[in-house]
Amino acid sequence: MVPSDYPQFPLPINMPQQNEQSIALHSVSKSFRKHVAVSELDLFVPRGSVYGFIGPNGSGKTTTLRMIMNILYPDSGDIRVLGEQLSPRIADRIGYMPEERGLYKRMKVRDFLVFFAGLKNGKDVKASVDAWLERLDLTGWADKKIETLSKGMSQKVQFIATVVSRPELIILDEPFSGLDPVNTDVIREAILQLQSDGTTVVFSTHDMSMAERMCDFICMIFKGKKVLDGTLASIQDEYASDTIRVQTADGRRVVEELEGVEHINDFGRQQELRVRDDADPQRILRQIMERSAVQRFDIVKPSLHDIFVRIAGPASREVEHA
Repeated sequence: MVPSDYPQFPLPINMPQQNEQSIALHSVSKSFRKHVAVSELDLFVPRGSVYGFIGPNGSGKTTTLRMIMNILYPDSGDIRVLGEQLSPRIADRIGYMPEERGLYKRMKVRDFLVFFAGLKNGKDVKASVDAWLERLDLTGWADKKIETLSKGMSQKVQFIATVVSRPELIILDEPFSGLDPVNTDVIREAILQLQSDGTTVVFSTHDMSMAERMCDFICMIFKGKKVLDGTLASIQDEYASDTIRVQTADGRRVVEELEGVEHINDFGRQQELRVRDDADPQRILRQIMERSAVQRFDIVKPSLHDIFVRIAGPASREVEHA
């Protein structure tokens, strides 16, 4: 049953077709006393997509995910999940991995996963658990207590617990946090396989390069409001090709105080230069060539990392308070 205190809202007329969306939020707001965590948020996650949810700490990402999971109730707005009004009965169709990992540390790995999977789906539980243990290279740890696992292994167990019941929708809060490159690849490949099987995957992350490579759609919220939403290409199209990626024999000092350059992102061996609208990239190239041998010079659209920093970084806050 839907709790009696759960707010009920009519479906907005202009909301996209429910059968095309795994998640549909319209004008959703949530406050904690005087703090507005989420404000008038519209968000639509197409079925079968990998959807990236990004934003700085405290932006409202986790609050939004918890409202989608029916852990928190919105103050206003409408939330539909898998085409239905939000309610506890659809919980079995959703897998959720919170940022705060929760495992029964004294249980053995296989016993925990069988128990957890059985709560949602009693069909082929043991076979599914064993298949996932083998896939994530944990078979040798199946009879070990969870408390003996490393952080990376524990995270893989948490991931299995989230997906083993074959949910239609999977929500992952920072799934790559703390993982080494090998285990990051394992989880990434598992997510993409789930998508190819028809599952919708939503994940929040601070790893902009991962969001760029994996996500069909990306949404960024900042101070509780949506500031970006769309494919990576459509987001980048909102910005001009105002970035020069350069690599020289002498590093950052070569690109200091160049005429027409507004900002430098230094990556050590390579620098990204944000140039003014009226700047001539060829003139900038000539300035650099006068100082050092140029190994690479590309005019590109800004990366998702750079867009993120433009919106939420120190420079944006300085402008806001000017």
